[in-house]
Amino acid sequence: MEIKVLGTGCAKCKQLEQIVRDAVAEMGIDATVEKVTELTDIMAYGIMSTPGLVVDGEVRLAGRLPKLDEMKSLLGRAL
Repeated sequence: MEIKVLGTGCAKCKQLEQIVRDAVAEMGIDATVEKVTELTDIMAYGIMSTPGLVVDGEVRLAGRLPKLDEMKSLLGRAL
């Protein structure tokens, strides 16, 4: 699974990255987590507000922070 956290470096973007990493670790998913910070790369996904989450090329979340349980559910559906 390829996961991209989209954000320019704000506090919420950093929190989303940590939530993603925690969920991946707890679920034991074989995943690559990448942080995308370049604004042009973020805009290429059509996201207008950060943070954003892309799982296997599909935008799954934009503009808000999910709780850990919601993130686990989101990643589980993407498997």
